[in-house]
Amino acid sequence: MDLSPLGHQPMINARTGDAIIFNGEIYNFVAIRDQLATRGYRFRSSGDSEVLLHALSEWGEDALARLDGMFAIAFFHAASRRVLLARDPLGIKPLYTARVGDTFAFASEVRALLATGVVPTDLDPAGIASYLAYGAPQDPLTVHRYVRSMLPATYEWIDANALEKRPTARRYWHFPESAADEGEADAIDRVRAELQQAVRLQSVSDVPLGVFLSGGIDSATMAALARSRHAAPMTFAVGYEALGGVDETVAAAETADYLGTRHFQTIVDNHWVMLQLHEWLKAADRPSIDGLNTYIVSGAVKDRGVTVALSGLGADELFGGYPNFQRIPKLQRILRTLTWIPPSIRRAAAMALLAWLPSSKRTKAVDLVSRGATALELTVLGRRLHSDATLKRLGYAPKRLGMSNDFLPHEAYEAITPSLRDPVRTISEVEASLYMGNTLLRDSDVNGMAHSLEIRVPFLGRRVVDYACSLPGPMRLPRGRPAKYLLRQAFADTLPASVFNRPKSGFSLPFGEWLFGPLRDQCEAAVDALTACPVIDGEAVRRTWSGYTSNRSATHWSRPLSLVVLGAYVQKTAA
Repeated sequence: MDLSPLGHQPMINARTGDAIIFNGEIYNFVAIRDQLATRGYRFRSSGDSEVLLHALSEWGEDALARLDGMFAIAFFHAASRRVLLARDPLGIKPLYTARVGDTFAFASEVRALLATGVVPTDLDPAGIASYLAYGAPQDPLTVHRYVRSMLPATYEWIDANALEKRPTARRYWHFPESAADEGEADAIDRVRAELQQAVRLQSVSDVPLGVFLSGGIDSATMAALARSRHAAPMTFAVGYEALGGVDETVAAAETADYLGTRHFQTIVDNHWVMLQLHEWLKAADRPSIDGLNTYIVSGAVKDRGVTVALSGLGADELFGGYPNFQRIPKLQRILRTLTWIPPSIRRAAAMALLAWLPSSKRTKAVDLVSRGATALELTVLGRRLHSDATLKRLGYAPKRLGMSNDFLPHEAYEAITPSLRDPVRTISEVEASLYMGNTLLRDSDVNGMAHSLEIRVPFLGRRVVDYACSLPGPMRLPRGRPAKYLLRQAFADTLPASVFNRPKSGFSLPFGEWLFGPLRDQCEAAVDALTACPVIDGEAVRRTWSGYTSNRSATHWSRPLSLVVLGAYVQKTAA
């Protein structure tokens, strides 16, 4: 917004000397500008940066609670010589900090901090353990000892006159408390209205805008809402050409035809995607097993001249789209009857009864049965990549690293308020805070911006989140109803029935075939680099990799890929 020189950063308030740099968008800036105008402020630019600058000058950190947007902010308050750092409520935009001696540094990317030459590249065993446990480092950890990721929904003041003092991070937003039940019809109307408003606000752009469109409900909803705002919005789908046909593009084309969008699709093959895999690893700002799909789709969209894209990310977490939302309450009811049995006996019995499962599934199933019965425990365990046993072999023990037994930093639980009576609410908060926050949102930002594409997520608009998360679980996802029930009802008259009847799928790639086939040499070079890493047991890495190569049918591709991605990152950082 406002591409003229008047919108450039850093932006300085000529009257006070206050200054701001920020990454992201403030969607409700027009309403805030109107409030500030009544207080005598005048604006030279047409964008959101100047509004944010004056809002922070006027209200300080209290301005953060007024914002609807995605942002990482650094605001210099000239009178006190302090810098306010802040991150949006759900962590859509990243913000990293580093303290080395008398230097305090901050940036939107890890590599920017490392490029200063001031911040050492030393690796952090706790950050690596969290990555191996979940497929991405868990906030506030990174894989670097001196670099920390600021927690979402927090702010802190840095005093330029007292840099030796460690700032206190304070939370300015929490998931809302459950509101009293309201009628289903009212909830459906409100969900529809809030999403319409979110798309209206997030469609404001001075550059071309498009919509990611797959075959599912989430992206179809975004496309339908964009269609109500624009005569014929551009929609984009990417499919993978393999035996058995092209995935999702046929369904996406049918939805686009029904809605009347200008639709573009790209079909990719093995050779091209493997080339993209190499570029994806080069573009990574941190290790993560997710995000290649987003990297490919973002490149295809950018090639069409689009600079901003709307994504359906967030619907699963808010409206109960994952199997966990229905699976975990059922598992809870079973496990509650077994809590009188000691965990060691439960584990032994589970190992015997589940011996028929492939080892990749059996380990997680045994952990689920033996470790606990709360929705919080089960949801966290359900997202585990490597088991406790594998992490122990690689040299990691949670207590020695100052982590929880689940290999999470203790701060990871601060955003979550577990509810014993409402498992849907608990699952939603855990999925949004941990999986969405640390993996999906971070990978969307990194891989979109690798192509200079800004990805906006209307499902995570402030008012949408505040309302959806205030609804009790039985309202959001009534027992016996299909996933994302409220969302289905809200747009039943807008989208074709075929959208709601399609099984949930994704743009999947044959990683398992590639890792041990055409990419074997590249992967083993990355694993060799990891064996030389000083904060991991190199011999255990070799044994683990050999176990994967010798038992491919029982190994999910995500586990060997995690070693490859981490090794590639270590290679790149060392270089």
